[in-house]
Amino acid sequence: MSDTWLNWAQRLQALAQTGLTFAANDFDRDRYNQVAAIAAEMLSAGGMGQVDGLEKLFDQQQGYATPKVDVRGVVIHGGKMLLVREKLDAGRWTLPGGWADVGESPALATEREIEEEAGYTARAVKLLALYDRNKHAHTPYIFHAYKVFFRCELVDEVQHLVANVETEETGWFTEAELGSLELSIGRVTLKQLYRFFEHDRHPDWPTDFD
Repeated sequence: MSDTWLNWAQRLQALAQTGLTFAANDFDRDRYNQVAAIAAEMLSAGGMGQVDGLEKLFDQQQGYATPKVDVRGVVIHGGKMLLVREKLDAGRWTLPGGWADVGESPALATEREIEEEAGYTARAVKLLALYDRNKHAHTPYIFHAYKVFFRCELVDEVQHLVANVETEETGWFTEAELGSLELSIGRVTLKQLYRFFEHDRHPDWPTDFD
């Protein structure tokens, strides 16, 4: 599915969701439901799933439509970067992280994800990047999302890894080793990982953003 068509479908879905939130009568609701159906058909034609499943997913979205927020923790220690292997993406590697939970600050959410997925206690110390997911080489995703990357420091070097449903392994990798890894591109790109090593070498750099 092309980036342009994905962007159109995301915008149509958001327009329909927001319209349904504020629609004053059944005629308007019917029109917005038709807009949502068109968005589902577009995404389905692009290989993003079956129309019925997409429409059910859209129905679960309530309120004014805004981008979703994905947080990721960048821990570089001793010249190596902490990555985790994702169970849900065929064992591919990524930075620890996930969707931010309601009631948590972005930094707290990132620290929690590192603890849960990698077993390390870390502290977020700097916002490295705030990216529009659509503007980077990630695999297509149904909804529009922002990606938030924090540089984090280990509170201690002791790992307290417990079983979880998301990751199956942790690893520390040098910059030179990154190119040989199979990455979870929906979550992080190789270009982004290289960029964060650059940030580590230039701690005075400002935050990247789109």
